[in-house]
Amino acid sequence: MLCIYSDDHLLHDGLLRISGSGVERMAEKPERASNVLAALRARWPNELRLPQSHDDAAILAIHDSDYVEFLSHAWTDWVAAGQKQLNARADTFVGPGMRGHLTRSIVGRLGHYAFDIEAPFVAGSWQAIRRSADIALSAGDLLLQGEPHAFALCRPPGHHASANQSGGYCYLNNSAIAAQSFRSAGKERVAILDVDYHHGNGTQSIFYDRADILTISLHADPRDEYPYFAGYADETGSGAGNGFNRNFPLPLETRWPAYEAALGEALDLVGEFQPDVLVVPLGVDTYENDQTTHFGIAQEDYVAMGKLVASQQIPVLVVLEGGYAIEEIGTNVVNFLVGISGEQP
Repeated sequence: MLCIYSDDHLLHDGLLRISGSGVERMAEKPERASNVLAALRARWPNELRLPQSHDDAAILAIHDSDYVEFLSHAWTDWVAAGQKQLNARADTFVGPGMRGHLTRSIVGRLGHYAFDIEAPFVAGSWQAIRRSADIALSAGDLLLQGEPHAFALCRPPGHHASANQSGGYCYLNNSAIAAQSFRSAGKERVAILDVDYHHGNGTQSIFYDRADILTISLHADPRDEYPYFAGYADETGSGAGNGFNRNFPLPLETRWPAYEAALGEALDLVGEFQPDVLVVPLGVDTYENDQTTHFGIAQEDYVAMGKLVASQQIPVLVVLEGGYAIEEIGTNVVNFLVGISGEQP
């Protein structure tokens, strides 16, 4: 299993959230990717690669240019404005009856380009964000060169990011960028199968009116879980994309037998679509001991999950999304990749 990673993710550190007892570190922290990397080194020590740099064209095929420009200097604008907080984040968002025009204030622009407060900036954020997109694109390049599968160890994650807004720890939508890069390289059909605990609302919004990229998401029912306002079963696409977006909202406490059944239905849709390549945004926050979520997927279940996905017998790009059980995240990711690769656990 060829894996792409970069230590640049370490620069996106010191992310803080307000808790009932004060300020604490966010669940999206460098240890997540570092522990996955350690597990990859233990399993495939000779198959780790650094990313190649890609120009902005692949990113601008997905994200609005003004949004990307904002991301690239959000922190420096924050500092230049004399802000003293350790994280740059919005405190005001565009609501009904309010104008969505850009303001001169960096705080206002942070609110314009975000839908929640869960994607703050620190000094090294942009370098990590940009390198994360390079990682996804470099792993995608391996498939274009004939590899049957590859893993992109992306941090920060991406599936909540839309064309022009950040949120949910996400800034650039790594999976969407990779999926579009396959189309730009001549692949006629691409499928995205998101198995993160949370709905990939950003990915859905980006491809909602397109028939060339099938988007499917298995996730906790948004009536109970973030992102709350997207991910319902009746969201099936619009215009040319009608029928090419499918959601499988699942109840809290879902365990492997029910998840396996839903995944089987999702894979039937993938098979009917007959894509040239499959992109899998992988969140292992479905894990039974993840303290931030409420599913019951066991460690050994990730091997079975990977095997089911691999049964489609098409090239698979796996892109890291969520997973906040820090000690176990590496094992869970490797187990899924072992299932994809067909190796023995």
